[in-house]
Amino acid sequence: MGGLFFCLISFTSRIFFCATRRFNAPMDHTTLTPQMMLNAYANGVFPMSDSRDDPNLFWVDPTDRGIFPLNGFHISKSLAKTIRSGRFSIRFNTDFDAVVEGCADRPETWINDTIFDLYRQLHRTGFCHSLEVLEGQDLVGGVYGITLGTAFFGESMFSKRTDASKVALAYLVARLRTTGFTLFDTQFITPHLASLGATEIPRAQYHQLLEKALEHRADIEALSAPLTPQDVMQVNGQTS
Repeated sequence: MGGLFFCLISFTSRIFFCATRRFNAPMDHTTLTPQMMLNAYANGVFPMSDSRDDPNLFWVDPTDRGIFPLNGFHISKSLAKTIRSGRFSIRFNTDFDAVVEGCADRPETWINDTIFDLYRQLHRTGFCHSLEVLEGQDLVGGVYGITLGTAFFGESMFSKRTDASKVALAYLVARLRTTGFTLFDTQFITPHLASLGATEIPRAQYHQLLEKALEHRADIEALSAPLTPQDVMQVNGQTS
C-alpha cells in the first residue's frame, strides 16, 4: 500500500530530507471531509500535496516523528530578552486565514486550496487553531495546528521578523502546558526546531504517546487571561 520514499518536508516549511512512508492509495480530494482528516490525525497520519497547484493529496506517516517535549522547550538568553521586551504582541485565533496564507507564502508549499479549505473548516468547528505574532498592527509571524484529545499537531509556521517564530512557539508551548496538553507533534524537525528542544522519536513510540493523548481531553482556549511574557518565562521555566 505504501513504500519508503525521500521527501522534502519539515514542520516549518516541510523542506527537509527525511525518510518517511507515503500512502499512495487514491484519494478523491473532492470528497475528503474534515472528519476524515481528524480520523487520519487520530491514526498518526497527515495529508500533504506535492505543490500549491496540485489538487491531489496523499497521507504521510514518518518513520521518525518530530515532537516538542512540553517540559523541555529551550529559551536562550537572547530569546528571553525578546520575549520580555514586549516587542511582539500575541493573539490567539484572531486571524486564522492570514496565518495559513503566511505559511503558504513561499516559492514551494504543500498547502494547496484543498488543504487550506479543510483546515478552515476545522478552524470553524474548533479543531484547528492559530497563534498570531504582531509588531504594532502588522502580522509578522504565526503558527497553526490541529488539536485532538491532549495532542497538538503543529502544521506550519512563518516569520517575517527575527525571532517571531521562536516567540510564537514559546507562547504556544506555554499555552499547551497551561491548558493540559501532553503531546506537541511537529511531524518533522529542523535544526531550528532542534535548537528549541524538539527531538525525534521512532514511529512506534510516537503512536504510543498519541494513543495516551487521545484518552483525555484538553481545551487550548481554556485560559482565564492571556499569557504575559512573565507567564511564558515561568511556565517554560528554562533560560540559558
